[in-house]
Amino acid sequence: MRADPDKCIGCKRCFAYCPMGRIQSFRRHDRIPGRVFIEIDQDACTDCGCCLRADICPVNALYQPKESWPREVRGILSNPLIEFKGSQVPGRGTEEMKTNDVKGSYLPGEVGVGVELGRPGVGAYFRDVEIVAMALMAADIGYELAEENPVTHFMADKTTGKLRDDILNEKATSAIIEGKCKLEKLPEALRALKEAAKKVNTVFTVEVITKVTPEGEVPIKTVLDQMGVWYSINSKNNLGIGEPAFNFYPDREERRSP
Repeated sequence: MRADPDKCIGCKRCFAYCPMGRIQSFRRHDRIPGRVFIEIDQDACTDCGCCLRADICPVNALYQPKESWPREVRGILSNPLIEFKGSQVPGRGTEEMKTNDVKGSYLPGEVGVGVELGRPGVGAYFRDVEIVAMALMAADIGYELAEENPVTHFMADKTTGKLRDDILNEKATSAIIEGKCKLEKLPEALRALKEAAKKVNTVFTVEVITKVTPEGEVPIKTVLDQMGVWYSINSKNNLGIGEPAFNFYPDREERRSP
């Protein structure tokens, strides 16, 4: 995001609409005596577009220029209105983490492990995303990356989690690493993430996804309790809008058969 110095009047109305808090500095106009205008910290700005979409500027000084690679990666992950061509899904992650009940992404005995790095006010550089991705891939847990996820597309080596060197200094409001492993490998995955947390200069949240059994049990709960990991249980429920692509309960079908 940028501010046109010939339009900006330095009213500060946009300050509160920057999730990174980086619309702060002022400069004197070279040609208009007494005129000051804001500057947006281009290193910290994630091109999320919040300030522009707020429509708060009285002189329409804010604008989003068309960015070239690798800068454009910021808007791909930070602006929810930009559709990533690799997955044709807007935003940071994929639908699979939310609609696995329909698509059968996480089968019995499997757990989805997602890592969301960054938050508004903090953000995440891709060099930190790389540290976490490589830690998961090096843990020898059979971690399978979600192919549709933008971060996966930005990897130079999917077997190691290594990202492209040209994006490491780019920043997103937040970025999500998505994948899955076997349930018995979950403790190793969490231990690898705990070690990675010591090396990154941002915050991250771990999302562990599992299918609830017909008896109402949450398979990951025992693992998390044994490891002393704090968690908050949230659910995504299939209300019948989509027919599951995988038959999670074959025994039920047999019982229904005449």
